[in-house]
Amino acid sequence: MDLIWERPEPRGRTVVPVDRGRIVTAAVTLADAEGLAGLSMRKVAAELHVSPMRLYGYVATKDELLDLMADSVYGEIAGALGDASGWESALRTIAVATRDSALRHEWFVELIGGRPHLGPNALAVMEATASALASALGPDGGDRLMAALGVFNAYLVGAVRNEVTVLRQSRETGTDETEWRASVGGYLGRRLATGRYPTMRRVLEEGIESDPAEMFASEVAIIIRGVTRTE
Repeated sequence: MDLIWERPEPRGRTVVPVDRGRIVTAAVTLADAEGLAGLSMRKVAAELHVSPMRLYGYVATKDELLDLMADSVYGEIAGALGDASGWESALRTIAVATRDSALRHEWFVELIGGRPHLGPNALAVMEATASALASALGPDGGDRLMAALGVFNAYLVGAVRNEVTVLRQSRETGTDETEWRASVGGYLGRRLATGRYPTMRRVLEEGIESDPAEMFASEVAIIIRGVTRTE
């Protein structure tokens, strides 16, 4: 299969310079503003002041463009790893950088999960994650590495998707999280007062004012402790 990652770019001098880097930058800017629903090869071409057909010499399909865009975000995540020292710091950095990137590029959550991305930046993040987990589990934990990697990645995907979904719902409805909680507070209070949901009452009372970043950090700490236990 002729994958975009190994296909050379067209060569030749043109009046308006185009390359995959410029194409991806324009596409990311459009998606940040309009979401993936508002992204098209035609709009990207217009941003670059070239014809849509010009782009197809560099990117054969929209799916290839989405792969390149996703890998550009993974590049942001990989770039954050320079500050990590040790396996635990690396895992925390990957988690925080993934959340930060997803909040900057909300469309990213629509592209993660399912089959893994195989671009160079995505592979670099996968390698860093697997290497950190392997270091944590030690030489005797090799049989747990795949499962630990799956759990860690599944948490990240689910967490960032949920947070982005809440943000989108707030914008679409014109009701932020505080207003939404106030609107359902009376009903929920009556249900909790029945005594049927004591654990959920405790969870809601403790977490209702939690800062999203702090809550995420606490959850990541729990996931890391769980997947790296060697006992």
